[in-house]
Amino acid sequence: MAGKLSAGMTRDEAFALLTEHNKDAFHIEHGETVEQTMRYFAREFDPENEEFWGIVGLLHDLDWEEHDDEPAMHTLYATPLIEAAGGTPELVRAIQSHTSDFNPDLPKPELQMEKILFATEELTGLIGAAIVMRPSKSVMDFNVKSLKKKFKDKRFAAGVNRDVIRSGAEMLGWELDELFARTIEAMQSFAPDRDTFGKENTEA
Repeated sequence: MAGKLSAGMTRDEAFALLTEHNKDAFHIEHGETVEQTMRYFAREFDPENEEFWGIVGLLHDLDWEEHDDEPAMHTLYATPLIEAAGGTPELVRAIQSHTSDFNPDLPKPELQMEKILFATEELTGLIGAAIVMRPSKSVMDFNVKSLKKKFKDKRFAAGVNRDVIRSGAEMLGWELDELFARTIEAMQSFAPDRDTFGKENTEA
């Protein structure tokens, strides 16, 4: 266990930083979805650091909207922004680790928190895209079987990197089905009977 981790900022300060650099409601929502997914897993694996896990999730794609044309630099543009806002080296490292597949110079996930961010971040996007296509538009009636179909169909949500999801499951020592089931359960825990993933609310 890593002991008590400090993000160097509050959740409110982290959210203000996110919305300063992200204007697209879809990106803000993705940050919040990953935040809540991380909090869910923190309550199981590292309850004393739930706030830290949440802030890592909230800010993991801080620089993506402004620099999505430079994937190898993803999280490196975010680093000085996070540091200027008071973010700790632990926070910077955790965020950088989720994009180490793009840039081998970045730290690889080591803590359970970093492995879960790496494994679930792309997967929440795939689940979100699948849910929008469903009649219910709800995660509450979504299951592993449906997710496996979408995962295997490479044309569906083609931007979601399946290899990252696979290697994230391996890092955690979980079967892919277990990662799928746990991530769906995480998303069900904070989205009961409502459409968290619709894009109707994207008016500027």
